[in-house]
This record gives sequence, structure tokens and C-alpha cells, in this order.
Amino acid sequence: MNLPNDIASCHKLILAQQAMIEKLMEQMIKVETLQAKVKELEGRLNQNSSNSHRPPSSDGLKKPPVKPAFPRKSGKKQGGQSGHKGRTLELITNPDHIIPHVPSVCSCGHDLSQESRTTVEKRQVFDLPEPKLEVTEHQVQSCTCSNCGKFNIGSFPTQIPARVQYGSGVRTLTVLLYNGMNLPYGKIRQLFTDLFGYELNESTQINAQKRCFTKLEPVERQTRQALLASSVNHYDETGLRVAGKLHWLHNCSNERLTYLFVHPKRGSDALDSEYSDITRYTGCAVHDRWRSYFLYKNCQHSDCGAHLLRDLQSLIDKGSNWALLMHNLLMEAYQKSNYGKGICSNLKTVQKKYDQICRKGQKEEPPPIQRFPGKRPWRTKGRNLLEHFVDFKQAVLAFAEYEHIPFTNNLAERDVRPAKVKQKVSGSFRTFTGAQHYARIQAFISTARKQQLNVFNELLAIFNGSPISFSF
Repeated sequence: MNLPNDIASCHKLILAQQAMIEKLMEQMIKVETLQAKVKELEGRLNQNSSNSHRPPSSDGLKKPPVKPAFPRKSGKKQGGQSGHKGRTLELITNPDHIIPHVPSVCSCGHDLSQESRTTVEKRQVFDLPEPKLEVTEHQVQSCTCSNCGKFNIGSFPTQIPARVQYGSGVRTLTVLLYNGMNLPYGKIRQLFTDLFGYELNESTQINAQKRCFTKLEPVERQTRQALLASSVNHYDETGLRVAGKLHWLHNCSNERLTYLFVHPKRGSDALDSEYSDITRYTGCAVHDRWRSYFLYKNCQHSDCGAHLLRDLQSLIDKGSNWALLMHNLLMEAYQKSNYGKGICSNLKTVQKKYDQICRKGQKEEPPPIQRFPGKRPWRTKGRNLLEHFVDFKQAVLAFAEYEHIPFTNNLAERDVRPAKVKQKVSGSFRTFTGAQHYARIQAFISTARKQQLNVFNELLAIFNGSPISFSF
């Protein structure tokens, strides 16, 4: 290469090379951005239920080996433990029917029909009677007063407005089948036809839903008040297809109570609405670190440990060192806190290690990249997770500091899971009103099951206007 020997030409060459270097630097930034994007997309292809928030049903035929989420060494053998109360059938004292089986003729040929008998052994068969609808006829009768001669006519009870109608038991069963058992209206109609010979039309079922929804309003009001006074509440949300559009089923619950509501939005629009009480809640909110929850400073926050472990596992699969250390630290704190049921015995050591791992992660994760002027810098998935650990240390370790705060948000996830099953079986909700009905009734059913109450009896009490057995 021939170099220029005059100053002007050298200056011109330097400017050209400087422009080329700047252009190469721009290209290098783009290449680094594309490499990070490719790495992120490759990571998405390798996601499964163990290293992401995807459900196990999405793993398909390539399901990873099933491992316990939080292994515990109990020292006990597998199977039922000594003293465990079984649920097998037992003989009852007063059976509905008794069928004696007596010998008729002795081996010697003597007739035994007149001999005295003694029961040697009992065996009982638990079975269903022939299904049939019991019809009760109400008659309005009249009479004339023998004292004054006035003609008097009786009146029907207010709960019997029609000439022919279904009773509270039928309404209760349809509501339970639709909400608790996730059957669609068509399947319920077919079931009634097969069992009882009566075709239960869809309008009757919808009216039962509406009536139950209305009668449950005071119960829902009491539930919301009780949850406001609870020291720990679990929050979660899941998508619902309502009237052809994406809506969200929001949940607030604890170990005894469940509250559900439907809203078109997932974030602060829903949490600030009249259906949500988180703006007034002052206890501890356990959730899956959805950013909208952290906007509410009136309550304490606790991250779901299961979600954090899955996110860390995703980084571990890509070779992250700090993620492996943090994963091991969370598991250590989980075990030292009596598996999430107490205060961590070496809390100060855990907190010190936590800060050290975060500093290590700061060096390991690539810094944010300013891709577009005036826009938020682009960050890798690992950088985003690391910054969450740095910014929300108290929420991450809340389970280790307080005995009453659990390690996971599984309780809330169990409360919203039936809605996903409902959609898989019955499809989407055709109207927003129908989704609202489902949310309130499903919350009532969930609460009844948590308090180990008979769901059918509690729903029947609602239809009959009788007291329910809930403890708020």
C-alpha cells in the first residue's frame, strides 16, 4: 500500500479511516445485538415447564423427566403412614335395605324354613338408586269461614312462580356441574336426558347461574372484607377468552377464602378498578413478580420462589454461573426455613451471599444496549432477572424473614387453574356477564372446598336462602 507523503493527503486518509472505523463500530453493535437476539430465540426453543412459566401440558412428547420441585428428605417410607385415616368403605349401622340369605334345606334333607336364625356375617353394597326426579305438587285450596261466611283462598309460596318448574336441587346440580365440574350446557342437558328422561334446556341453566350469582353477592362482599384483614394474600391472573377477545381472570385468596373477578385488562387498570382491593390492602401480597403489583406501596410484597427457580434454571441451561449460585442459595434458604414454613436459621449469611452473587452477576451479564435513541435500553433475559434480584431483594427473601409468608404462590395458581380446564372443556365464554357469573360462583366453590364443606349442600343453602357454613 502506497502511503501519501504530504500532510493534506495524510489528513484525508485519517478522516476516511475514522469514518470507516465508526461505521464498523456501528456494525459491530448491530452484530452483538443480533447475536444476543439469536441466543434469546434459541433459549425460547429450549424452554419447557422446568425452566419457564409454560405449563407441563405444553411439553408434548419431549417431556423432561418429572422431578420434585422442592425435594424433601422426610426419612419415611413411601405409601400410607402409620395412623393415617383411610377413606375406604366401612360398614354402616343402619343400611337402607337388608336382604337375608338363609339356608333352605339341611344336608340331611330337613326343611329349615321354620328354624331360628342367627346372622353370621354381613356384607354391604354401596350403589346408586334408580335416578328419577321427585315431583311435588302444590295445591291452592279454598274454604268458607263458618263464622263470618267469607270465602278464603290460599296462596303459593313466592319461590314457586310458575305452573311447572324445576326446584332448588336441580338448579344446584346444574350450577355445580357447569362451574365445579366444567361441563358445558349441552353436556349437562344430555346428562339430564340420560339420567332422568327430562331435557334441561339451556335457558333454565343460564337462569340458575344468574340466580346463584345474585344470591352470592353478600357472600362475596364478606369475602373481600375478610381478605382485606388477612395478613397474607396470594394474587395471580390468567387469560380468558370472553366474547371473542382476551380478558383476564384475577384472583385474590388465602388458605380459607377465594375471590375472583374478570376484567378486560391485566395490569394496573384492573388492579385499580372497583373489583380489586389491593389499593387498600396492607398485608403481604404474594405473587409471581408481575410488575404491576409492585406499583402498590401500601402492602409488603413477596415473590413466588417457584417462578424464580424456573427463571434461574433457564439461565443455568445456558451456562450462567451467577444463576446457579442464586438457585442453590434459594434452595438453601428454603430448607433452612423448615421448607418455607418458618424463619431461615442462617438469614444473615443468606443475605450476605445474596449480595455477593448479585455483584458477580453484574460482571457476568452484558450491560444494557442502547439500540434506539430515546428508547429504553435493550437488556437480555439474564440482565432483566438480575436487576429484579437487585431491586427487589426484600420481596425475594420475604419467605426467609417471616414465618407466615410461604415460599411459593401455588395457592393462587391452584385457584385459577380450574378456569383453564373450563376453557379446554367448554371453550370460551360467549358474554362478559357469563364470565362474571362463573368467577363469583367458582370462588364460592373454591372457598367451600378449602373449608372442607359439602359444595352441593352449600349451593343448595344459597338457593333456599338458608345460612351457609363459611367462616370468614
